[in-house]
Amino acid sequence: MKKKIGVLGAGHLGKIHIKCILASDFFDLVGFYDPDTETAELVEKTFNIHRFDSDEALIASADIVDIVTPTISHFDCASKAIRHGRHVFIEKPLTTTLYEARKLIDLAGEAGVKVQVGHVERFNPAFLAAKPYLKNPMFIEAHRLGQFNPRGTDVPVILDLMIHDIDIILTVVDSTVKKISASGVAVVSDTPDIANARVEFSNGCVANLTASRISMKSMRKTRFFQHEGYIAVDFLTKETQIIRMKDVVASPDPFAMVIDLGPEKNQKQIWVEKPEIKPINAIKTELETFYESIENNTEPLVSIMDGYASLELAYRVMEKIEDNVQIIGS
Repeated sequence: MKKKIGVLGAGHLGKIHIKCILASDFFDLVGFYDPDTETAELVEKTFNIHRFDSDEALIASADIVDIVTPTISHFDCASKAIRHGRHVFIEKPLTTTLYEARKLIDLAGEAGVKVQVGHVERFNPAFLAAKPYLKNPMFIEAHRLGQFNPRGTDVPVILDLMIHDIDIILTVVDSTVKKISASGVAVVSDTPDIANARVEFSNGCVANLTASRISMKSMRKTRFFQHEGYIAVDFLTKETQIIRMKDVVASPDPFAMVIDLGPEKNQKQIWVEKPEIKPINAIKTELETFYESIENNTEPLVSIMDGYASLELAYRVMEKIEDNVQIIGS
């Protein structure tokens, strides 16, 4: 049975959400609301969909509210929808502050509604192909670099870009955070535009994350190093490569890469595998999995608690950067 869904925010990402909803068999798009008259008129004409005069009117007409507004308005929009008993899909980051995030958690619990956070890289087909191979990685290297775009500079690069990798790492590493080191520089905006963080976990895993929105070219690559191999995931080109070492039990392929580890040790052969990547629309998929969690009364795949955990770690990174700035300036 289709669910009535309304979209709050019709900017760049909001238009993508509208397209995905219109292409889905799971939803009935009741319309959208955007306070910018020029944007709203364009979207209404382009998609031939209903334009609401207020967010309250949209919320009253929908079962699900899809929030694709600037981060600063996430809490206001989500709290209104939740208080009206609506399920909420909310783009990342969950909110501007941890206080707002905790308040939304309380509100959602009281109202008994589902909330999913838009950490879309969880649904990237390259990451989905890599997941079966990820076995307790102990070192993770992530680079997320983008060319400058004024859109998104309302928040630090940690909340704009790095939070994607923070969410992926918290999904993969089953351990608590032990220590954080971080540094960052504000180059063209008032908040850090490039940042690096080293996150150490209690189980010994170390994650090194770099994010930049002032690079000459885009890059979204993560490598997961684990016992006898590593997995390389390119979130941008949607490619995954599995590199593993296995004991040579017979005469190796003459063209294979073989490592001799010394006397009384087995030779190792390097195996390279590229798993099949099934093409999917990640945004459409995450919205449809949210529908399924509502229909089946199950926990959303990216829950509000997941969104909070990523936001909390992002703020710890930003605090470390601020500490370094104060030390340098003193």
